[in-house]
Amino acid sequence: MDFIKIRFTNHFDPEGSSASRITEDLFRLINPLFTLSERTLKPQIDVYESQKEILILAEIAGVDKEDLEVEICRNTLRIAGRRKQMRPGEKGTYRLVEIQYGPFERCLVLPSMVDTEKVSASYVNGLLHIQLSKISDRTKTNQIQF
Repeated sequence: MDFIKIRFTNHFDPEGSSASRITEDLFRLINPLFTLSERTLKPQIDVYESQKEILILAEIAGVDKEDLEVEICRNTLRIAGRRKQMRPGEKGTYRLVEIQYGPFERCLVLPSMVDTEKVSASYVNGLLHIQLSKISDRTKTNQIQF
């Protein structure tokens, strides 16, 4: 059985969360061809919530499982990794380049708290599936006598 590395942490320090990254994202929204640096890979993600669980599906085709990190912190999920560039033959010229390579990172605030003891993940056909069990909203209350 293959396992996906999942790290549980109390604090995130996402790289590249500076003002320059925000500025670049704004310019990229105006015109995708205008960038201040090389393009960054931003995998597409679906989040589905039911009464008992949260399901996350991330599209990260072409990423080796060894180059993939998943971190869970309270009600936050971080998916990071690197898609390595494949070099075609040396005797050719690119005519079109659309596939993005390099490092990526997505941080999501989850819609509710999750039980970090009940997490499962799989990576099949370029899709990362993460299943998180929600912590019950029914918290035990104590009546205080005074």
